[in-house]
Amino acid sequence: MPDDDPADVIGDVLRQGQISVTGRLSDASNLTLLGTATLDGASVDCIYKPVRGERPLWDFPDGTLAERELAAYLVSAAAGWDCVPLTIIRDGPYGPGMVQRWIADCDPDLMVDLVPIRKVPDGWLPVMRAVDVTGNDVAVVHADNPALAVLAGFDVVVNNADRKGSHVLPTPDGKILGVDHGLCFHQDDKLRTILWGWAGKPLPGAVLDGLARLHRELDGTLGEQLDELITTTEMAALHRRIERLTTTKKYPTPPGHRTPIPWPPL
Repeated sequence: MPDDDPADVIGDVLRQGQISVTGRLSDASNLTLLGTATLDGASVDCIYKPVRGERPLWDFPDGTLAERELAAYLVSAAAGWDCVPLTIIRDGPYGPGMVQRWIADCDPDLMVDLVPIRKVPDGWLPVMRAVDVTGNDVAVVHADNPALAVLAGFDVVVNNADRKGSHVLPTPDGKILGVDHGLCFHQDDKLRTILWGWAGKPLPGAVLDGLARLHRELDGTLGEQLDELITTTEMAALHRRIERLTTTKKYPTPPGHRTPIPWPPL
């Protein structure tokens, strides 16, 4: 194994290593297995979601969630946002599926929280108001964090229909990663997210820079890769979302005709 570039080592192990299943995430709606990929003495913990374990959905074609997870990673990488852990599709103990690097060293500080309505912390943005089981007014809030704002922009681009608070992973080096992107890239507006705190506000420079990169990359390798993973109609919708964001330079506002929040939100 090469030892000069840890990222290359991790990629090689995930792509070529033998996967041993060590556990299961029981709260996931689809079969989601925790495992370890091992190659030449090196090992990488990973999440493995076999296609055969995908639960049928009424609005997404059967057997396509792994491809959507990979497409989301490719968009994140091409835009320079790097907000999705390394993701591939390969064979495993239960057949082909999505394999993603497991992020274990998450910062314990939450990026999304539920707080009393009158105690929204400084530097946090309210998303929605609710009533808890005891009848007290509470608010769902998220941090006003630049890295989280990039993740929110990424979600708009990929049309993420399931950005829960538990899918947001802050790391000790200041990055914020998003996981669980099987419900992305639908041709219809499906954006359901807990990150509405910036609704209607200007996009930050990091998001705009990524949009410019995507404009270029979709005409090259990225476009060729996505053509193998999502439909022609979904690809056209992706182009329209990027064009709209580039023109408005603002985060969208929540739709009024459907729920804009995933369930459960946290």
